[in-house]
Amino acid sequence: MPPSLRDRLVAAAVEMTTSQGWAKVTMAGLAAEVGVSRQTVYNEIGTKSALAEAMTLAELARFLDLVVAAFDQHPTDLPAGIETAICAVLEHAQDNPLLHAVVSATHGADTELLPLLVTNASPLLEVSKALLTDRVAAFDPPLTPGQLEAAIDMVVRVVLSHVMQPSGTPAQTAADIAFIAGRVLAV
Repeated sequence: MPPSLRDRLVAAAVEMTTSQGWAKVTMAGLAAEVGVSRQTVYNEIGTKSALAEAMTLAELARFLDLVVAAFDQHPTDLPAGIETAICAVLEHAQDNPLLHAVVSATHGADTELLPLLVTNASPLLEVSKALLTDRVAAFDPPLTPGQLEAAIDMVVRVVLSHVMQPSGTPAQTAADIAFIAGRVLAV
């Protein structure tokens, strides 16, 4: 099935952002890139802010696909699933052009995207925590729902911190975070 118009617009916006910077992305330029009218872009996406959120959520979906695959690879071993998922996320982040464009933007309107990953990251955090909670809860850890929620929140925020500012190799960081998560989850 061919990609939807929305998917094509988001993909073109990602390409424009990574090659020219977010400040250069306009709805008119995006329309020209995809071969539709500017009004069609507004009808399909909405505002430039909504476009930024759509780009972020589309990229998040790719990261979460890696998490799902990691847990599927280790259906009976929660610590291994966590470690594999974190390593895959950190490796993908390392070479991700959109993430690099967002994190390295330091001037003018280019900084507009950064809050989607740091200060206004609620959609990103909520979707990530929901997926991870479903996967971890399937292992029936000996925690109350509140404790499980706190543990998942901690893991997601620590991984996001390492995505934004790595401090070691993906493998070592994943092993360290998985060790801590395993202790907290009592597995």
